[in-house]
Order: sequence, then structure tokens, then C-alpha cells
Amino acid sequence: MPSISALASPAARKVVVFGGTGFVGSAVCERLVKKGYNVVGLSRRGTNPKPGDEYLDQVKWVVGDALNKNTVKEVVKDADAVVHAVGLLFDVESGLDNLNTFVSGSGSLPGDDSTYDNITRKTMFNVVEAVEAKSNFFSKNKKTPLCFVSCAEAGWPDVALGPQVEEYLAPDWLRKYLKAKRSVETRLNESKGIRPVIFRPSLIWDWSKFDVLPVIPVFNIASAVGVPFVDKTVRVETLADAIVAGIDDDSIKGVQRFKEMEALSKRK
Repeated sequence: MPSISALASPAARKVVVFGGTGFVGSAVCERLVKKGYNVVGLSRRGTNPKPGDEYLDQVKWVVGDALNKNTVKEVVKDADAVVHAVGLLFDVESGLDNLNTFVSGSGSLPGDDSTYDNITRKTMFNVVEAVEAKSNFFSKNKKTPLCFVSCAEAGWPDVALGPQVEEYLAPDWLRKYLKAKRSVETRLNESKGIRPVIFRPSLIWDWSKFDVLPVIPVFNIASAVGVPFVDKTVRVETLADAIVAGIDDDSIKGVQRFKEMEALSKRK
């Protein structure tokens, strides 16, 4: 297992993936390796989620906590791009955290400090600050791409009936979840040294996600018939390919909804 200090030497086309062992993060790592990137996957576990996988075996898996500012600074200081795929659906304050065993793609349970504010906002703010410091020091012109996995519902204030759905129907835990996501989006959009690429998927799935498979048709039909506050679901492969395309193309920035993600994922 590489230590943080072992990653100090610069490497061409290096991408750091925070939450690299997770459902989305591991898919991103796989596709980055296929594209020829030198990939570092950082998480609290820091172990390959699929030992023996041809591509994930080439990732440098690092144990680290994105809540630790020094750890974040050290691992991103020579990165060409960064991906934040750290997240959880139910935090420790939701009262539903035990359900993460079933709904988490990696099957992980949150720790005692795993609140939405810590896991989403604070970790990402640490990443943003570290990338800004690196960008300001090394380059005044080229902005480092920073990809953030947000959620479709973060855009409810901007769509018809979205604010009403959130105010009257959304449970308290979901409001806290969205508050953390939006806080990060705002911080990214205010940054001067970063090229922010914000992905807003609704349900993320593959055929192994038995917990969400039954409701996927509901989301997709609602989206297809024009329900404004429901977005079509996104396969994890589509999201991962879109993230890689967002890194590759310097013209891509800002919010990417499901249509943009589908288009990006089809690029070669």
C-alpha cells in the first residue's frame, strides 16, 4: 500500500479520485486507467475493491481521510485532475444509516463522524482549497479540472415544482443531503483556479444494484413524460465515462444533467 509521501514525485497525467473504492469511484478509476491516466484512488479503506481486476490493479490505492487537510494537499499537489466521488445516501444523523449496507454500492457503513456536512461539504472544501493552492502556485493560466458527483435533486430550485416538492415532501435527511451538495456546487462555481465539472445524476445503477432496480422504470417513465423534478436514471458506466470525458475536454464545465452525461459518455 503506497503511503501519501510515496506519491510526492510528479507523474504525467495524474488523476486523484477521492472515494476511489466506492461504487462510482471504482468505475471512474477503471476508465481512467483504460485511457492511459496514472490514477491514485484515495479512501479510508485504501484497498482495491476488485483484486485481480486488470485495470484496478494498476491504480495506486492510498489509505487517507479527506477530512484531513494535510493529506488532501499532499496527494493533489502534483495532480493534473481531481475527482470527488465521496458520498453516502444516509448519514449517521438520518436514523437510516444501517440501510447503507444495502444501498451503498460498496456495502460500507458510515463512521461516527459520517454526517452529510463532513462527508460531502468538508471533504470537498478541503479538496477545492488544495487544488486552488496548487493551481495558484504552478500555473496562472491552466485551470485544474475538478469533477464533483452531486445529484439531480440539487437542481430542484431551478425546475418547475421542484421547490414545492422539497419544502412539502422531502424528509429532513434529504434536505440536509441537498444542503451539503449545493454548498459544494456554490463553492466550486466561485473558485477562480479550478475548472469545475458538476455531475447531477439521479439514481445511479448497474445490474448488481438490486435495491434500485425496481424503481428505475418509475424514474425513467416520469422523466420521459416530462415530470420536471424527476431526471432519468444514470448507469454507473455512463457517469464514469462522462467524468473521464469531462477531464479530457477543457471546454467542459458547470452542471451536467443526464442528457449531457449521456452525450459525454459516447465520446471516444
